[in-house]
Amino acid sequence: MKIIIAPDSFKGSLSAVEVANAINRGVKNAYAEAETHLLPVADGGEGTMETLIAATYGEKREVVVVGPLGNEVKAAYGILGDGETCVIEMASASGLALVPEGKLAPLDATTYGAGQLIKQALDDGFSSFIIALGGSATNDGGAGMLQALGLKLLDKMGKEVGYGGGKLADIERIDTQYFDSRIKNSKFLVASDVQNPLIGLNGASHIFGPQKGATPDDVKILDENMSHWADQIATVTGVSLHDLPGAGAAGGIGGAFQAFFPAKMERGVDVVLEYVNFHGYLKNTDLVITGEGQVDYQTASGKTPLGVAQAAMSENVPSIILAGAVGKGIEILYDYGVVSVHSIVDKPMTLCESMSQAASLLEKSAEQIIRSYFYSQIKELEGGRLI
Repeated sequence: MKIIIAPDSFKGSLSAVEVANAINRGVKNAYAEAETHLLPVADGGEGTMETLIAATYGEKREVVVVGPLGNEVKAAYGILGDGETCVIEMASASGLALVPEGKLAPLDATTYGAGQLIKQALDDGFSSFIIALGGSATNDGGAGMLQALGLKLLDKMGKEVGYGGGKLADIERIDTQYFDSRIKNSKFLVASDVQNPLIGLNGASHIFGPQKGATPDDVKILDENMSHWADQIATVTGVSLHDLPGAGAAGGIGGAFQAFFPAKMERGVDVVLEYVNFHGYLKNTDLVITGEGQVDYQTASGKTPLGVAQAAMSENVPSIILAGAVGKGIEILYDYGVVSVHSIVDKPMTLCESMSQAASLLEKSAEQIIRSYFYSQIKELEGGRLI
């Protein structure tokens, strides 16, 4: 029996590596002789850098940068095992996790630190980048990131505008003269599962702004400012981000990459699956087990379990999903090779309890799944009885 274990993290509880280890313990409890391959993955959000570093035996470098609220924070970028590819998570410098509870500031939050990470990596000699966009606390259209890389965003007085999406309306001219020239000779693979445009009811501000603390009035201001920002960008680059798919990712950072970088955007989970050589492990595999903290109709939009299941289905390998919580609309997942979806919660408990017990719950659930799914093999192995 050959099983691939390829989960995402259970956010706020366990990393993808910890989830994979817990599932593996459960598999081995049921069938010690099973051949397991642990391939923790991510979808371009938080954890992508750690996953790729672990998969390629790379390393991490710390950098002090400007955080989303303008204070100094410790961030990091990863170097993959090839020694040539740099992986940067926007969340490491500009993420929600860097904002204290109750301090979200969607009009002021900046991506300046993300630009500093890119600049440091360029200074360190890297020209090949993987950029993971998820988890940002910002809605500035990537303006701060571009400023850190030398782009001048000037108001009607010729002075640089301040940080945040609330200042985008002040931009009267974009000066590209000092934009880092090394960027045009580099390559950027942008990993994201978001296809939203920059503006409008389906754009960055309306869809993701509330998650970053934006009130209805804030959303209106941010969307209007983002439209002005897109107009200014179109004037300089000829690229219209207004309705461009993916431009709204990470509060509009996706659009900044599409307009100012030699960038290629791909679904985050596909990028990670390629680097962990997922398809290389699929031959003669009997089952894939994947999962993440919440599985519902949104999972089918390109999140980790869907990407894993689709890849497995390409080789006719079935998948099972484990989740902390199972919501509505999971039926669509059955069209992508998913056999079943299971919540790991085995009795009434609070969210806090389930998160603190996630490792043991995953282990127990994985054991029961293997006992059920491979009943005949286990029975034969144990001489006609189950232990």
